[in-house]
Amino acid sequence: MAFRTSVEVRFGDVDHAGIVFYPHFFIYFHEAFEEFFNDAGHTYHELIDDRRVGFPTVHIETDYKAPLKYGDALDIEVSVPHIGKRSATFRYVCYRHRDGIHACTANITTACVDMKSFRAIDIPDDLRELFERFAR
Repeated sequence: MAFRTSVEVRFGDVDHAGIVFYPHFFIYFHEAFEEFFNDAGHTYHELIDDRRVGFPTVHIETDYKAPLKYGDALDIEVSVPHIGKRSATFRYVCYRHRDGIHACTANITTACVDMKSFRAIDIPDDLRELFERFAR
């Protein structure tokens, strides 16, 4: 099972060629990442600000399959194919909303860190349970 959300392609997201400039996909992935937590009742800003737990990206791989243009929407499926002791890999499979065409896939590995020391910590049990619900 995957978590699913959507993002809109904004005017400022496209380059001179009229398609989404590739780094903007990383912003879309992070928006989906935040929604993943928010939807489960673990708002990401509370994780960082109150619980002092963060998940910075340590590795990313992305394959682009089809372009997106201004006015398109992107449907993003988020799953968690790997859960380690102190890290997790999130998979983002993205589809162009208007026709369901596969637009891109990304695998992003994040470390679980204490925001005060910025040192790796074990993934808290409640977050591990959340990740396991979306494991593939």
